[in-house]
Amino acid sequence: MSARVPLSRPLTAPPVAAAKARSPYIAGRLFDWAFFLLPPLLSLVIGALLAGTSFTDHRFWLAGKRATMATVLLGVLVNAHLVAVVARSHLNADVFRRHRVRFVLVPLALFAAMMLSMWAVVIVAVLVVFWDVYHSALQTFGLARIYDRNAGNDPQVGRRLDFGLNLLLYAGPIVAGATMLPHFSKFEVFEDVDATFFTRVPALLQSHQRYFTWTILAAGTLYAAYYVIAYARLRAQGHRISSLKVFLLATTGLCSIWVWGFNPWGQAFFIMNLFHAVQYLALVMWSEGASLQRRLRLDRARLGQPMAIALFLGCALAYGAWTELVRDDDRARWSLVQVVALMHFFYDGFIWSVRKEQI
Repeated sequence: MSARVPLSRPLTAPPVAAAKARSPYIAGRLFDWAFFLLPPLLSLVIGALLAGTSFTDHRFWLAGKRATMATVLLGVLVNAHLVAVVARSHLNADVFRRHRVRFVLVPLALFAAMMLSMWAVVIVAVLVVFWDVYHSALQTFGLARIYDRNAGNDPQVGRRLDFGLNLLLYAGPIVAGATMLPHFSKFEVFEDVDATFFTRVPALLQSHQRYFTWTILAAGTLYAAYYVIAYARLRAQGHRISSLKVFLLATTGLCSIWVWGFNPWGQAFFIMNLFHAVQYLALVMWSEGASLQRRLRLDRARLGQPMAIALFLGCALAYGAWTELVRDDDRARWSLVQVVALMHFFYDGFIWSVRKEQI
């Protein structure tokens, strides 16, 4: 999803009516409900049902790390969705042609930096954690903007409002809630380069977390009120409120607040990453199915598109399984996995754009 946030038009700007009637859904009623709209709630239910079972609690050694079946399977799925961006960036000829340098030279330079500098390794290890939070918020933002566009609204109107709300709903509960320390504990890797100042960050934040909590609660309440009032003004000017967008933002926001903020079953990372990965893989299947079919020369086959998607998903899941076998002390393979993750976050900032009519 596009992470760029251009200036929104003023709230007084009249929305542009759609030239022709458009379905309110992205890929279709059943597809959207199964893979875009319901996954946050379904992941919440799955996380609750699995909590306290051997699937989540029985630990074993894998590639030098303690793991459970839940963490392994989630790791496979998460890394499969990370590499799935290749279907849009490198296998879509039109997209690749527009951004050739960023798709070839940037990952090579990043991999070389991590192989040559331990500072690069440490910085990337921390960056992946926090860019993932930002990227996850922007994925819901992107889906919401498509639903808004499909309702017949100008893609420019309300962008800043939705951008701010999604960051608040996703990142706010992390900083203010029960999962703050697991996120910021990654700063401890700075010990490997003797940067002791950064290693103190987790303890410093934990000791002052109550101030962050109250600040975010106050600011969040004010922003939520502003958001509702602003959209009420837009609606009075003719803006059409998408019920699908409202459902997506409401359920994702409630899930994020409940899970990141309170982590009731100890399955916060499982729940939030599960539905995020499912949504993204579904988006790629919907958007890139025809492109993959042509790229794999299956465009004349009777079941060419399903075959192309199945082949790609199989390769993505195989990569995900391989990443679970990578040891932390295997610098080359570990660096490759981090490059894929960072390029996923980076590419998503410019290869999907509702505003530019690229999706």
